[in-house]
Amino acid sequence: MTDDDRLPRLRAGLWVKAQIRICGSQSIPAVIGRRGDPDQGSVLVKVYRGKDDCTVFVPMLTMEGQPGWMKGTGPEPVSEQQADAYIQRQTARDSDLWVLEIDDHESRYVLDNVVA
Repeated sequence: MTDDDRLPRLRAGLWVKAQIRICGSQSIPAVIGRRGDPDQGSVLVKVYRGKDDCTVFVPMLTMEGQPGWMKGTGPEPVSEQQADAYIQRQTARDSDLWVLEIDDHESRYVLDNVVA
């Protein structure tokens, strides 16, 4: 076991609230689209940049075991309807999921960690 394995994981509810504050400080609208389990839940991040420019990010681990994000909706942006359908499928499978929705027309929001 490495030192990293013993570090506590940031709770999903706390992480989501922190992201909303970060967005608020930059005047980027952000809301909780769905509340999941405050401790054990995972988070989907929906970033809306325009009519057909929406991406849903899902958490992942890099090859090095570091936390990161990948585009759950694919490499290219999708419509908001497609993003919402993806989220609905994921939340139907996992009732603990949180959904953070960010309205970022100016592409200012940056996720923490690696995005693949």
